[in-house]
Amino acid sequence: MTRYILTDAQWAKIEPLCQGKVGDAGRTAVDNRLFIEAILWIIRTGSP
Repeated sequence: MTRYILTDAQWAKIEPLCQGKVGDAGRTAVDNRLFIEAILWIIRTGSP
């Protein structure tokens, strides 16, 4: 595991705050964890 990927403990704290969970109105998200890690990658690298 690389140091830039969320640990399971970190993800457990963030997951309840994400939209698109089972039980939420509307469409269920496919992979919230991958989406959050992509955002963190953009922030870390400064990618536009």
